[in-house]
Amino acid sequence: MDLRKFIKKNWSNVLIIAIIGLLFIPQTGIPIKVFISRLISLSPSEISIEKRETLDTYDWQLETLEGEKVNLSSSEGKVMLINFWATWCAPCIAEMPSLQGLYSEYQDKVDFYFVSMESSARVGAFMEKNGYDFPVYIPKQQVPNALDNGSLPTTYIISKDGKIAVEKTGAANWNSDKTRGILDALLNE
Repeated sequence: MDLRKFIKKNWSNVLIIAIIGLLFIPQTGIPIKVFISRLISLSPSEISIEKRETLDTYDWQLETLEGEKVNLSSSEGKVMLINFWATWCAPCIAEMPSLQGLYSEYQDKVDFYFVSMESSARVGAFMEKNGYDFPVYIPKQQVPNALDNGSLPTTYIISKDGKIAVEKTGAANWNSDKTRGILDALLNE
């Protein structure tokens, strides 16, 4: 059979196979996955008050990319956003612009913790390449049980009294009216 006739007759199958093939090549796969993740990202939902878990401990040692020691206990009594992510994670990369936008607007009102298990050098290079300026931390001890989901990305919004108001696994649109409404309500409690 002539290749042109085959392609013409089966063009949709050939296109699907080509796209699937591109997903397995790192140089094309990650951008395609990021694009798809952004298309399907919605604003996160708030957990109903009666179903909210309480953060079991604030004693959690972290380190900035510059090597400065920080303890989560410094944020006790404050509204926090804690995001677990990695530079190789397509859904993480997809939600970063919206998280940067939210951070830019709320950095003086909410304590932000962007937590990565990767090396400071790798994360620092990623941050510089993408022009992000939110604070990134490397954990220096076990993640508190209430925050140990194991999936990336996972983001928590925690109220002043330590209740987990939002727990979102997967990419989300964080720079939305819905998220700002949740944060504003928690800040006014």
